[in-house]
Amino acid sequence: MKTAEPTLILNAEQIRQKIRRIAFQIYETNFEETALLLAGVAGEGYVLAKALARELEMITPFTIELIQVNLDKSQSLQPAVDLDPAASDYTDKVVVVVDDVLYTGRTLTFSLQPFLRVPVRKLQVAVLVDRNFPNYPVAADYKGYELSTTLTDHVEVVLGDEDRMGVYLR
Repeated sequence: MKTAEPTLILNAEQIRQKIRRIAFQIYETNFEETALLLAGVAGEGYVLAKALARELEMITPFTIELIQVNLDKSQSLQPAVDLDPAASDYTDKVVVVVDDVLYTGRTLTFSLQPFLRVPVRKLQVAVLVDRNFPNYPVAADYKGYELSTTLTDHVEVVLGDEDRMGVYLR
């Protein structure tokens, strides 16, 4: 049985536009700050965080720090969430946790945990695609695209491969 071809939801240029818009929104919300920490969830979330960092560096006077949030998305309980680099002090910083897709909120809920242990100035969430099936009490402060899907649909975000860059619905 042949599987259906995925449907292209956003192409590379549309994704770049969404990233730029999210960067401007982050700047508008945090214009009085001097520094910003982008914490990208390992995989496409970290690639998105790097792209946001590049955009923010072009439009803001902020010092941008970029870290990676490492967790096992297949685990229903997370034994530990690692940050890379782990040595940074996040006290009194504005932290934006970045992931590619917000589906149930489970991954982002785990990703927020390390930042709840220290008194950060602000804790915000940015995603490229919000599927809007919240099972956990987490919402995106910044979203590139809201997509209504069914529970059986799969959204694939490809950012790291320039030839395939896009958001696909399977």
